[in-house]
Amino acid sequence: MRERFSRFMQGRHGADQLSNFLVIAALVLVVLEIFIPIPRVRHAMNSLGVGFILFSYFRMFSRNHARRYEENEWFLKYYNRVRFWWNGKKARSAQRKTHRIFKCPSCRQSIRVPKGKGKIAITCPKCRKEFIKRT
Repeated sequence: MRERFSRFMQGRHGADQLSNFLVIAALVLVVLEIFIPIPRVRHAMNSLGVGFILFSYFRMFSRNHARRYEENEWFLKYYNRVRFWWNGKKARSAQRKTHRIFKCPSCRQSIRVPKGKGKIAITCPKCRKEFIKRT
């Protein structure tokens, strides 16, 4: 049986990041649909979840590698933007106890300064403008 499936999948695209995201999004939609009391919204969420699953299977069994690769690259471009933005917010939140982050008044560069140093002169590493702030 494993050998038959292996032969069937030869030349097909298989799972990638977009397919994995679609399956997880479909699962989340179907689980959230359980808690929604409005029938039309429940039906819409369920339909969308089933659509995600079907599109994911279509992508996995497709033989058009070039098109599936383009779709995955498009997805990763936006997914990585969101992921890096979120990781930056998380890192700033973790540093909030020990550091203050200021923006340079002229070039808007973010500058990280240790807390508790009093009134200090901060020099922007990008444009070399000096400004005074209390940490």
